[in-house]
Amino acid sequence: MKIGHVAAVACLTVALSATPAGAATGSRADTQAALDEIVEGGSVSAVAEVRNGTEVWRGGSGTVTVHGGGPAPVRGRFRAGSTTKSFIATVILQLAGEGRLSLDDEVERLLPGLVEDGGEITVGRLLQHTSGLADYTTGLFDGDGVPRWRYRTWSPEELVRRADGLPRGFPPGAGFAYSNTNYVVLGMIIEKVTGRPYATEIERRILRPLGLRDTLLPGASPEVPGPHAHAYVAVRRGGRVVPVDVTNFNPTMAGAAGELVSTTGDLNRFYGALLGGRLLGPAMLRRMKDPGTTGGYGLGLEVAPLSCGTAYGHGGGGPGYLVISFTSADGNRQVTVSTKPYSGDPGPRLRALLETALCP
Repeated sequence: MKIGHVAAVACLTVALSATPAGAATGSRADTQAALDEIVEGGSVSAVAEVRNGTEVWRGGSGTVTVHGGGPAPVRGRFRAGSTTKSFIATVILQLAGEGRLSLDDEVERLLPGLVEDGGEITVGRLLQHTSGLADYTTGLFDGDGVPRWRYRTWSPEELVRRADGLPRGFPPGAGFAYSNTNYVVLGMIIEKVTGRPYATEIERRILRPLGLRDTLLPGASPEVPGPHAHAYVAVRRGGRVVPVDVTNFNPTMAGAAGELVSTTGDLNRFYGALLGGRLLGPAMLRRMKDPGTTGGYGLGLEVAPLSCGTAYGHGGGGPGYLVISFTSADGNRQVTVSTKPYSGDPGPRLRALLETALCP
């Protein structure tokens, strides 16, 4: 199980089913129906925000806990997993635009001795998952998907060292493989170049300027503050399956690869600003959106083919969490959905929901 990537890639790398949205009121009804179907299919809750120009629709289904506790808060916070990677990539590309680093800079020059073959791994290869670095999350979870060291604090160096002992799939630049290790290294590069932690740079460059007050990088704090729905993993105990609440855990195990806590509204505002050119210049934004030869991954952005064109954004997840956040190519339509999968596969319904929300 990969922090922040669980089923998100599966959602986007298979053909998306066409589900025409119809009129505005029909679109809202279709989206609400899709949320209800996600919950009926085995998720504890599902909440969404859909934007069409200046129109905003929010909806939800399911409950705060697997035992009830009232409806899931539509504006509640959730662990956003690998959507963190888009924030990290934005900061890296801003630094490149400022001339403080280059996408061709080698890891060995920036962080000497950190990784084997660091002279062949560039910043650009880290961003696009073509470095060949193994994913440090291998072995972090037990067979049920529960973190083995749930409340331990990890340093970035410790996470990278975990990857060092794992086999690499290909030499740097010779293939594509999604690896959370890439973004842990990028977080370290941000601190090396700026002298400040990546969380501080995200705060000063993105969160404060955009007014994303409900988004935070919690560091080692294990709790999700404010209203939120709980997340669960199904665990077999004594011959039966029981829900184990995994809402709280030390997010340093995710770090720059997936630490973010956010809301559907804040993620829509972030991706709208990013793809609308408010955070990067035109040249850097074009590079960020270009999947090259990866088949669907730019520089910190996933590229989703829809019946009406291309959407950009990112999926994320973790134990008991799954989120997708995408914006149409013209920036006019957006959708962010947060689910708490417990049983079943919400992927097909999420694919249909993307189509419903983003294709007029």
